Amino acid sequence: MLVIHKIMKKIIICCVLALLMQTNVNAQQTTQPTWWFGVSGGANANFFDGTTQRLNNSLIVPAAFHKGKGIRPFGSVLLEYRPSAVWGGSLNLGYDGRGGKFDGVIAPCNCPATLKTNNSYITIEPSLRLSPGAGNFYLFAGPRIGINLQKGFNYTQLQQPNTDADFSEMRKTVLSGQVGIGYDIVASAPSNTSKFIISPFVSYHPYFGQDVRNIESWSLQTVRAGIAFKFGTGKAIAAVKEPVSVPVKALDVSFTVLAPKPILYKQMVSETLPLLSYVFFDEGSTAIPTRYNLLSKNQASAFKEVQLQNASMENNNLRSSRQMETYYHVLNIIGDRMRSNSNIMITLSGASLNGPTEGKAFASVIKDYLTNTFDIAESRIATNGRTKPIIPSEQPGGKKELTLLRAGDRRVDIQSTSEALMMEVGGGMMKPIQINAVNYNENDRKVVFNVVNATEALSSYTIDLTDQAGVVQHYGPFTKNQESIMGDQILGTSVSNDYKVVMLGTSKLGTTIRKESTLRLESQQEQLENSQRYSILFNFNKENTNATYNRFLTDVVAPLIADGSTVMIHGHTDVIGEEQYNLELSNKRAQDGLQILKSALSKVGKNNVKFETSGFGEALDHAPFENNLPEERFYNRTVIIDIMPQKK
Repeated sequence: MLVIHKIMKKIIICCVLALLMQTNVNAQQTTQPTWWFGVSGGANANFFDGTTQRLNNSLIVPAAFHKGKGIRPFGSVLLEYRPSAVWGGSLNLGYDGRGGKFDGVIAPCNCPATLKTNNSYITIEPSLRLSPGAGNFYLFAGPRIGINLQKGFNYTQLQQPNTDADFSEMRKTVLSGQVGIGYDIVASAPSNTSKFIISPFVSYHPYFGQDVRNIESWSLQTVRAGIAFKFGTGKAIAAVKEPVSVPVKALDVSFTVLAPKPILYKQMVSETLPLLSYVFFDEGSTAIPTRYNLLSKNQASAFKEVQLQNASMENNNLRSSRQMETYYHVLNIIGDRMRSNSNIMITLSGASLNGPTEGKAFASVIKDYLTNTFDIAESRIATNGRTKPIIPSEQPGGKKELTLLRAGDRRVDIQSTSEALMMEVGGGMMKPIQINAVNYNENDRKVVFNVVNATEALSSYTIDLTDQAGVVQHYGPFTKNQESIMGDQILGTSVSNDYKVVMLGTSKLGTTIRKESTLRLESQQEQLENSQRYSILFNFNKENTNATYNRFLTDVVAPLIADGSTVMIHGHTDVIGEEQYNLELSNKRAQDGLQILKSALSKVGKNNVKFETSGFGEALDHAPFENNLPEERFYNRTVIIDIMPQKK
């Protein structure tokens, strides 16, 4: 880290000196080139985090490596496009060294052990460039696509020969991002049409998207410092013309009204609900929280998992106490499955920041419940204690919302290698449970008002609805481009009614804008249709499904989608983190599920399927669950997939 500080200090000094030396860009005698070509080189300061223990299929080291760092070279050829002095884009193609050395560990034999990696990539880095004030200083940001080039490692341990080999399960391609700053130092005369620029830069590549392998949790972040050399050809400046002022045309505002259909489709939903393989504990207590459904011995003898599949009638507002009630039977479901299959063996891994002793106490109290209530043999249940869970939510160096993150890490992980309990051996996910319910979609009951350009052109607007008897209903003020009101709220006790709809807005210039439309509402008749629902869960701050869910979507869900179906995919997050970031993350989660399903359907020739995807982020009015408890937040990190058959 000290080396990086020195490099960044030198870059900053160079930029300051360049600022003092440069003349104003507006004094140039030739135009700046639109296209620039060049090369760049620098150093990557790589910082490792996570867990690395299974190096390849033949080597699992006795002590896991967690943190590390290293400096590796970076070099590229580059192309820049600058249609204006303010903005532009660039593309770098080159070699990207992401290797380093993990912090040394002590193996159980009390032997020092080291691990070095020469991980590197062919990198493709398109970036958007922005120069505030049209000056020489610029910002850039964009994605990074890395294609794995090298994956070798060197492992040493005092009492065994050194091992030089390749990591297994390396991601062939990684998709991450970068942000950075730079400064263009013009090294050619203003009158020359041939331009040459020396451009020192610094960029940051965060953990996001940089999981190195398909297994374990090795991730990295990188700080890159370097210099680019750019060449381009400008043109002689023609006589300067006086600018001509063009009057700005006011944005047009359009207004439309969409009425719900008279038929309200109620859905008989057959839902495959993921069963979270965690039990969370309250701060300061080693007892199983009372919110979990704990049975007496007599009740347990009559309990069957199938009892939880009973259908119920509920409003589909996405907050479902029914799903959470099913999860709170997780220990009883495990007990029933173990009682029905004597081959199931489980490990209960408890975690607590107070130390492994309290973590093991969490695990032991669950073991006692299963052995005493369901008569499961003690030999079938192993327990251990840890400070951090196997996949922690709290990341090293994190400082925000630690109370919520640590509540999610105070838990017992339920592990097994039995196919009768787990969705896939080694996949870390328990077999889901099938439940049924009758739902209706509130969106089918809403009157939607679209006011195009409202946010840009209007300070606010109101909506008045006048029925045939002259009764006026007033709604607003609003500011968004789209608003909705429940149809039965407008209709009241009437069977049907016609309305004159007036949108009255105040423009940001102070003028009044009036738009009119009509609306006919009829009381809705219910009609039942069948649909299927699947949910997949994501680890904290992750946008891609794990391998188990990927195969689940491909092998289980995709074959059930018939031609002509509509597939609705909704992404969600918990409330931890920034709202805008969570919105983008939920969209990426939905898109990840979409691409997996599309790929699977395309392979079998199913192309007549309509997809509707959306991401709701942490929006409370769309969240599947509340966010008060850690299990609710874990279940909110989800994508919900509804398969609607073609209406006949």
